Amino acid sequence: MSRSAHPAGPRHADVLPEGHYSAPAADLNALDEKVWSRTVTRDADGALTVGGIAVARLAEEFGTPAYFLDESDFRARCRAWADAFGPDADVFYAGKAFLSRAVVRWLKEEGLNLDVCSGGELTTALDAGMPAERIAFHGNNKTVAEIERAVEAGVGRIVLDSFQEIVRVAHIAQRHGVRQRVQIRVTVGVEAHTHEFIATAHEDQKFGIALADGQAAEAVRRALSLDGLELIGVHSHIGSQIFDMAGFEVSARRVVQLLAEIRDEHGVELPEIDLGGGLGIAYTSDDDPREPHEIAKALSDIVTRECESAKLRTPRISVEPGRAIVGPTAFTLYEVGTIKPLEGLRTYVSVDGGMSDNIRTALYDAEYSVALVSRTSDAEPMLVRVVGKHCESGDIVVKDAFLPADLAPGDLIAVPATGAYCRSMASNYNHALRPPVVAVREGEARVIVRRETEEDLLRLDVG
Repeated sequence: MSRSAHPAGPRHADVLPEGHYSAPAADLNALDEKVWSRTVTRDADGALTVGGIAVARLAEEFGTPAYFLDESDFRARCRAWADAFGPDADVFYAGKAFLSRAVVRWLKEEGLNLDVCSGGELTTALDAGMPAERIAFHGNNKTVAEIERAVEAGVGRIVLDSFQEIVRVAHIAQRHGVRQRVQIRVTVGVEAHTHEFIATAHEDQKFGIALADGQAAEAVRRALSLDGLELIGVHSHIGSQIFDMAGFEVSARRVVQLLAEIRDEHGVELPEIDLGGGLGIAYTSDDDPREPHEIAKALSDIVTRECESAKLRTPRISVEPGRAIVGPTAFTLYEVGTIKPLEGLRTYVSVDGGMSDNIRTALYDAEYSVALVSRTSDAEPMLVRVVGKHCESGDIVVKDAFLPADLAPGDLIAVPATGAYCRSMASNYNHALRPPVVAVREGEARVIVRRETEEDLLRLDVG
């Protein structure tokens, strides 16, 4: 039996059968290393620390809510992906996950490339010093102004997403007297095992040019015929938060078949193949993500095998792990405001943030973990729903989790694995102020994206 209290809330206040949620962990004070960043631990007093700094100090200095990003962990993950794929492949960090000038500088220093999908992301990348040739520009509806900027800057590749864009980019490149390096994004008809809104390779969606009915082959023909374009490869992306490699295998097989058709028809072997990103991370202890070296080997083996079967030279592989790099490196710190026990249901724990700093739970029905971090507790576990302060029934941060029964207003709780998409998708709903992003490393903390102020809101309101 279940009842829905509000159409905007995902299963808000449902009456659900017993056992719909996981049992509480044996130790609510334990920190699962799969879910938290690498320098997170508890100090002698039981408080969570990151980069050697206790959360109470961070909260006092920077306030709550706030995102705290473990810079050492971020850099280590960059290196792990670069090392896993080696010098004969390209790793493009997907800027949509989270982008700032500091992040761009870290990527540059650690040897990664950068994928952007808007004029704003491109501006941030260039302003922070990322070499244009290491930038890829995505998007299903790039404006003329955005394409102009990308061509003028000399970006390393533009990923073409439609027939109109093929002509648009070619004309702009010719006007600037250059041949723009491009890839064609193809929709391979693979259904990734993920949420509908973040599955991007089935045919009924806005991205790419379908393999079906020869559309992708026609896009290739047109791109090869235009003087302003240098077609260097094919791009495919099947979705996000994916753990199963089977979808990548089917996608690679279909893309390689397209490369073979291009060779047979046009006498050209395209040198690159981009398999996109979407590799999953651990949001809860039930998630089991693969390590970068496992992913690299699996993808390399798939492409090599398919190319050998088609008698093609193995192309250079590119991947775009945005979430897989930044997602696990940050947590969001909140202060508990009110606590409402609902007999027979759960306890509602309200915090000083909410869907304005993490829309993913409401948008995707995403699952997160949560922990009491300002202290430890031996109290019995209680089933909670962590909610925000917004005027919306669907304002849920963590749907179902266990926290100690002695939780009290003023306690600090933290939600891990919020490095990807939380700040990027943050809003000013209810005129909330978007939280800061604070980088923490080796005992030092610094703001890399400052907290919004009421003056910021009023500055945009021209009356």
